[in-house]
This record gives sequence, structure tokens and C-alpha cells, in this order.
Amino acid sequence: MKRRDFITLIGGAAAWPLAVRAQEPMPVIGYLDPETPALGANRLRAFREGLDATGYAQGKNVALEFQWAEGQNERLPELAAGLVRRQVSVIAAFANAATVAKAATSTIPIVFATASDPVQSGLVASLNRPGSNITGATSLNTGLGPKRVELLHEMIPAARTIGALVNPDSFNAEAVASELQAAARTLGLEVQILSARSESEIAAAFETLARLRIAALVIGANVIFSSRSERIAALAVRHAMPTIFYTREFAVAGGLMSYGGSNDDAQRVAGVYAGRILKGEKPADLPVQQEVRVELVINLKAAKAFGLTPPLSLLGRADEVIE
Repeated sequence: MKRRDFITLIGGAAAWPLAVRAQEPMPVIGYLDPETPALGANRLRAFREGLDATGYAQGKNVALEFQWAEGQNERLPELAAGLVRRQVSVIAAFANAATVAKAATSTIPIVFATASDPVQSGLVASLNRPGSNITGATSLNTGLGPKRVELLHEMIPAARTIGALVNPDSFNAEAVASELQAAARTLGLEVQILSARSESEIAAAFETLARLRIAALVIGANVIFSSRSERIAALAVRHAMPTIFYTREFAVAGGLMSYGGSNDDAQRVAGVYAGRILKGEKPADLPVQQEVRVELVINLKAAKAFGLTPPLSLLGRADEVIE
């Protein structure tokens, strides 16, 4: 064999592994969200930021397969099952979609971002040692009910009776109701506690609020409500019910105001964890992170529709004012 041919052969053989690697498909992250793309835009942006921080960029070395439930929770199980059939590398699931994803697979890694307690809701065994195939981040909402009552009172000081909507099936339903009532008494207010565990019961609760002439409403943090922020905002507008929620998506969807843990921080952690898992780390070894930053969001357009003029002191403390 001629020397030139031999060098060409060796050079070609050395390039084979590179060619094989170039043809390998990029990993796919299944993105499962109970909301619409419009409401989930900020969530997706923060998730991508976290993913980018680990060296993964959508379309370059990782693909995202989006599954939006469009506010229809009954669609989530089939959307999750589709991602499992697709055998994606990681599933990123948000709000109550995390519970659905966990039920769909015990082998595909799952990262979540939620406003509820992931231990109490059964997502993980513990925060430090989540175990199994799932981990993620949670935003701060526990214990913020009294502050929401205070903010609602500041927005509508003339209101003497407010409503509070809780999920009676929640593990802490009684505690949430008690802390809201105690906070209201401190401000000289009365609280009417209403219960809802489904979309039809949420709609019925708003009918009851209107019938009782309740002046304003505070929503107790729960996954049942988290995935219906757009629907609840629409009901609040329809029934002219000034309402404070606990996630930014509610105010973006047209609700009056929100006060709760920063979802963006939790989504960013979920993105970082997805990237670390793609690099070989196991979900069981990644502790659930608790994000403690809280944010106040006020929708001025909604306030005007309700005939309200937010005090400057309140607007000055807002992290975001939607005009």
C-alpha cells in the first residue's frame, strides 16, 4: 500500500467516531405545562435561562417538545403519556402537571416547579433526598395568606367582608382558613370561607360570592387553583370580584393582583436541573430547592375595570405593574 493511501485510510478511520457522534440525535426534553403558551411565556423564558446556564441551548444541542394543556387539566394524563411513549430524555412539568408526570413514569427523569409543598403533595419523599426519578424547585407560598388579606384591605379599605376560597381536600385546608380568619380579625374584617375542589365548584363559589355581596376575594394556594389561573381571572372579571391570587399568571390573565413566591426563580432551577440530568446526574441526588423571593404584581387595567384606584404606597411596593 502506498504511504499516501495508508495515511488517508488512517485519517478516515480517525474521523469515524466524529461522524457517528455528529449523527447522534440530540436529547429531547418533554415540556408539560397546564397553561397556554401565552400565560406560560415567562415560565418558559426562565426555564430556558436555567438550561442555557448548563450549556444546553434549544435547537443547538437539545430539543424541547411542548405539550400545553391550554387550561384543560383533563388533557394532562394523555399529554404526559405521549411524552413517555416518545421516550424523551427528561420531562419538565409545572404546577399540577408534576403529579401527572410522576404517575405516568417511574423511569424517565422529571424536574418540576411548583407553588405547593412537594412533600405534602406526595411528589418527593423529602426535600434533601427526593428519591426516585423526580426533583425540582418550589416557590414560597406557605404562610403568605395573612399578607394577601392585608394587601387586599389596602387596595379596598372600605370592604368589611371578604371571601376566601380554599380546597377542602388540601392537607392544610383548616390551617389556611384559620390563618385567613385571624388576619382578617386583626384588620376588623369578616371572612366568608368558601370551598372548591373542581372547576364547576370554583364557578359555583363565584356565584355564591356575588349572591352574598362579598366585596373582595383571596385565593388559598393550592394546585387545583394554580392550573386554573386564567379561568379564575375570567370569573373574577365577570362577577366584578376584586381578587388576590398567589401566582403572577393570574394578574397577567386579567386578575387584579397577585402576591406569592417568584415562579421565575423556581422555573430557572428546573432548567438548571434538566441540564444537569442530561449531563448524567440523577434526580435522586439533586435536593429540591426552595425559592424564598416573593413578588407583588398589580394589574392597573383590572383595577380600573373594578373602579379601584390603587394607593401610591401600594404601587410603590409592587414588583410589577401591568398596564
